[in-house]
Amino acid sequence: MSDTTQTIAASAGLLKTKEAGNAPRIQVILAFLAIYLIWGSTYLAIRYAVETIPPLVTAGFRHLIAGTILLSWLLVKGQRPSRAQVLASVVIGFFFFLIGHGSLHWAEQYVPSGTASLLIAIEPIIVFLMSSAGARVWRVNGLLVGGILSGLIGVGILVSGASLGAGGHGALGPFAVLLGAMSWSYGIIYSRKSKLSGNPLLLSALSLLAGAVMLLTAAALAGEFKSFRIASVTPRSWASLGYLIVFGSIIAFTAYNWLLEHYSPTLVATHTYVNPVVAVLLGWLLGGEAITVSVAMAATMVVGAVVLVDRGTNKLYHLR
Repeated sequence: MSDTTQTIAASAGLLKTKEAGNAPRIQVILAFLAIYLIWGSTYLAIRYAVETIPPLVTAGFRHLIAGTILLSWLLVKGQRPSRAQVLASVVIGFFFFLIGHGSLHWAEQYVPSGTASLLIAIEPIIVFLMSSAGARVWRVNGLLVGGILSGLIGVGILVSGASLGAGGHGALGPFAVLLGAMSWSYGIIYSRKSKLSGNPLLLSALSLLAGAVMLLTAAALAGEFKSFRIASVTPRSWASLGYLIVFGSIIAFTAYNWLLEHYSPTLVATHTYVNPVVAVLLGWLLGGEAITVSVAMAATMVVGAVVLVDRGTNKLYHLR
């Protein structure tokens, strides 16, 4: 492969690092299960948490506590972040958490958790488009074109349905989710090139803390603390926040960063195939969210689109 093609392949998620083959199989399986199942369940947990806790406060404290626990563990082990790593964590925290998670937590006040997960599922498509645009090299095939078109149609169905259902201020919910998906996608590309690359735990801890500071600052500016009353928080919201901290942020996000260090972003992004299925089913079984014909059709188109883009990308840049 040429240098240009290798750059595209690495950015779009087609190359696996050499260290991947050395990882214990059980560790790989558990890491993928974490991002498949836990992250799929966090959409409903977010919806429950923001019922009685302001969204930016929810996201901010979620990441503050998780990041503090992880960084404390690293400091005890003698690891000290460099100035360059701290600066890189601020950038990653901005894209992953302030914009990525902040918009998602806000949107789930109005958008069903299953619908939010389906909108987030187009991240691999966004990663491919951003990577190609950044490298200024566009190579496509029938699978890629079909996947992108299918994804756009599916997203259009979801956005129109969710906007009409929410009405008023909540009509912006689907667009906020899409904004978060774009921000997270760029964060994926940046994180692989940052000074934090090569240390998944440090990446998790520092970026969580950086994002938490920005989220809590945004919450204060938005006036969320003025309206927040601890006495009004329900047990379900507290339990959901605890679940998001321990499982969603500490376990799953660390597993996610570890996988990104060992496997290609496209392979890691396969969690977007499973997360919507888990989220939609949990939303239906536990959250009382209806699975309408339009939602089922859009879900099929979005998940199918991600599969087509994945196959098309691998076919285009497959190493022989």
